[in-house]
Amino acid sequence: MITDYHAKYYAHELNRVGGTGADRLGRALFDACVDLNPHQIEAALFALRSPLSKGVLLADEVGLGKTIEAGLVVCQYWAERKRSILVVTPASLRKQWALELSEKFNMPSVILDATIYKERQKLGVPNPFRDRQIIICSMHYAASRAEEIKDIAWDLIVIDEAHKLRNAYRESNWLGQRIRWATEDRKKLLLTATPLQNSLLELYGLSTLIDERLFGDLASFRTQYISYGGDISGLRERLGAFCWRSLRSQVIEFVRYTERKLITRPFKPTEQEHKLYEAVSGYLMRDETYALPSGQKHLLVLIVRKVLASSPYAVAGTLEIMRDRLRKLRDEAKQNASALDLLISGEEIDDDLLDEILDDQEDASPGDEKPKPEKEPEPQAKKIDLQKLDAEIDELTDYIRWARSLGIDTKTRALLKALNIGFSAMEEMGAAKKVVIFTESRRTQSWLKAFLEGNGYAGQVLTFNGTNKDDASGQIYQEWLAANEKSGRVTGSRQVDLRTAIIDRFRDGATVLIATEAGAEGLNLQFCSAIVNFDLPWNPQRIEQRIGRCHRYGQKHDVVVINFLNERNAADRRVYELLEQKFNLFTGIFGASDDVLGSMAGGVDFERRILEIYQGCRSEEEIQAAFEKLQAELDEQIQTKMRDTRKLLLEHFDEDVHDRLKVNLVGAQKRLDRIGRLFWAVTRHVLQNHAVFDDQSFSFTLQNSPVARVSHGHYHLISKTQENVSGEYLYRLSHPLGEHVLQEALKKPCSLAEVVFDITGHSTRIAVVERLRGQSGWLSLQHLLVESFGSEEYLLFSGMDDRGNNVDQETCEKLFNCCGQARSIQAIPDFVKEWLRRNQERYTQATLAKNLEENSRHFSEARDQLDKWAEDMEMAVQKELDDTKCQIRDLQRRSRQAPTIEEQHSLQEEIAKLERKKRTLREQVFDVEDKIAEKRDCLVEALEKRMQQKTTVTPLFTIRWSVI
Repeated sequence: MITDYHAKYYAHELNRVGGTGADRLGRALFDACVDLNPHQIEAALFALRSPLSKGVLLADEVGLGKTIEAGLVVCQYWAERKRSILVVTPASLRKQWALELSEKFNMPSVILDATIYKERQKLGVPNPFRDRQIIICSMHYAASRAEEIKDIAWDLIVIDEAHKLRNAYRESNWLGQRIRWATEDRKKLLLTATPLQNSLLELYGLSTLIDERLFGDLASFRTQYISYGGDISGLRERLGAFCWRSLRSQVIEFVRYTERKLITRPFKPTEQEHKLYEAVSGYLMRDETYALPSGQKHLLVLIVRKVLASSPYAVAGTLEIMRDRLRKLRDEAKQNASALDLLISGEEIDDDLLDEILDDQEDASPGDEKPKPEKEPEPQAKKIDLQKLDAEIDELTDYIRWARSLGIDTKTRALLKALNIGFSAMEEMGAAKKVVIFTESRRTQSWLKAFLEGNGYAGQVLTFNGTNKDDASGQIYQEWLAANEKSGRVTGSRQVDLRTAIIDRFRDGATVLIATEAGAEGLNLQFCSAIVNFDLPWNPQRIEQRIGRCHRYGQKHDVVVINFLNERNAADRRVYELLEQKFNLFTGIFGASDDVLGSMAGGVDFERRILEIYQGCRSEEEIQAAFEKLQAELDEQIQTKMRDTRKLLLEHFDEDVHDRLKVNLVGAQKRLDRIGRLFWAVTRHVLQNHAVFDDQSFSFTLQNSPVARVSHGHYHLISKTQENVSGEYLYRLSHPLGEHVLQEALKKPCSLAEVVFDITGHSTRIAVVERLRGQSGWLSLQHLLVESFGSEEYLLFSGMDDRGNNVDQETCEKLFNCCGQARSIQAIPDFVKEWLRRNQERYTQATLAKNLEENSRHFSEARDQLDKWAEDMEMAVQKELDDTKCQIRDLQRRSRQAPTIEEQHSLQEEIAKLERKKRTLREQVFDVEDKIAEKRDCLVEALEKRMQQKTTVTPLFTIRWSVI
């Protein structure tokens, strides 16, 4: 058993802010349901290393878990009560962030969009960005609400896929400029696997998001690093202060990756299927149609082409929506309705895919000069030719009848053979008989479910589309709720719990999951090792995201990727070749590299170019020529000349990287073992009258809860070595019950007493304590809080034995590893009190000196950065002066060689103008140098003031100790 004195010390140790190395990340690592990967610990420590830094860029290669690294940092901030946190991410990743924060780190979050924002304002919340939860929002929404965001003193802002904002330094870049302005002077964590693709200016742009003083202005950056003979080694050194990048080659020993195995299933549509495709395709290519108004034609054609390649069933449903609109147009019932609104309202394409399509249109707008309207207005209608309109309605009706008459198409029949091949491959690997089929159409999803259930898979097929309003999903949800009523897994959110229910059913009882694009984000399907791309997206990043649902951490088998290929469609064949050969999506250990995916600017440009080819090329020769041109452009982008520069700048070549990762891993494991031991002991002590404990399984049954919002039930301590339960019965530091336990232990009064430590009953040998067996003495514990650049907490022991010998800090700490019993005593001798006081003062001064030394290092780094910034700024002005001098010398040379008096006179006038400019610039150089020096001195002075230490010393307890 431990005493109140043990519990108070343990609780302070578990709550302590500060430390170095794994100690700093201890609480975050302990609370996180993630594998302990040393490169992620290293990256998180890099992000936390300086209290003066305005942020860092984490740029690990694809597949190494940047989200986990950011989650560790966010979790540590949360543990340190720094809870004003904002995550800015592309719209398609918002749900994934919310799930990762909840499932892996037990942190509450809210996705803030226009709807939620308005709802909260109606409830009387003036600025919904102020919340006790982590705020998650899209980049575009953050830009549109820049004023509200700027008004908040955020502790941390995470920007995912930060390369989308690489042009933030340009005034024409509306999105980047708004986010940069809204978040300036806040601590930021930027995440991207592609920090540098085509220009060094991309690095400059990202640096300005973090801190505008990491480099000087644009002119000085160009002069130093981009012009001929640019100082690449100097740039690398400066990047090292704020950019961290781990490579796959460095971590392969610590992270096990399986491979991807590609199976291509060609199919040849029947003559009727092919003719229907050709007919509808020709209709889409026509210049003027009522169903495809010019103002929305691009989006409409993109949507229709996606379902055209999916299934005749989906084609018929889509064309019916278009035909119904034309009928309404003809009847003048809804002449002003938007064609896009009506098509979207038919729920043909999955909501998540639609969000991405519309968001991508914004991302692709030139320069992002201004926000796009949420709905593009339809142009003013021209006078309707009723005869032409009737003909178009009849044409669509024919296509619909044609599609419905085809019955089960060739592609759908090919799915059965593909599944058999996939399951055979999985049987050979010893993998579970599970497959996830992806389609871009909800109608195709329903069609495939009915087909498979009627062809050998009855009762084995599930669907997932983000909403799942069907009766079967509702039944699964109700059964899951009943089964998990007392498991602690029920969150109360139908959307979250329904998602979990379907995935649980897929894992435990079903064979096939048919998912729309909603299933490609945020789902963890490591237990499934086969993917069928029934409809293959043109966007390579979405394909990578799909495969990444199964090919990820925790996957124990190679992942089989099955793709369908229409042999009668020349454009489909060439798209497939590009995706397979140029992007390397379907084979290998990692799939597409960050170089390749990043060069596609999110896949939007690539997708748009593909659509242009489908729309503009009629003959096979035209298709081949267009794809050859596109492939040449891809080669130039993918094999960019920046590759060598990127490698030189961003890859770490330290010889000790591998050893450092090993040290980090060992140090973190030791720290977590200690945290777990202390937390379990203090829990047992505080809850001894509330729960029954099982020390073998590190679990306990809570019989009467001391916290109103905590349920009775069986709790399990979080573990890094075995699978954890999910939900409220997973016990960790951030659990409401865990927080209660620590607070109760901190409040223990701990008056003067004697504590008898029992080394005999301790399970392992502690040599320094064994040497004290049979001896006694005194010790005190005090809490030291040092506030300077940041807050650091220290627990300082002062100890002596009865012979007056000093007992050091480490020995005192290890004394408290032993169980003990406490008994009260009356008083402490005056000479002991004085000895302890002097010792406490000495330890406090030594700790303050060490803290000051650490702060001095941070101060020196920050001052050096300001010095370099000042030099950069002065260099820009000096360069303009030097350029003017060069112009003058060139004009003087040309004047001497001028053949006529008139030409000489003209050149002399230009020289005179430049001489005046030179004199002005000379004066400006001194002026600017003075201003920059003054600004730099003010900033340094502000840093010096912040470095002054403010200390608070709190005595925790004094005891007489003895060891038996």
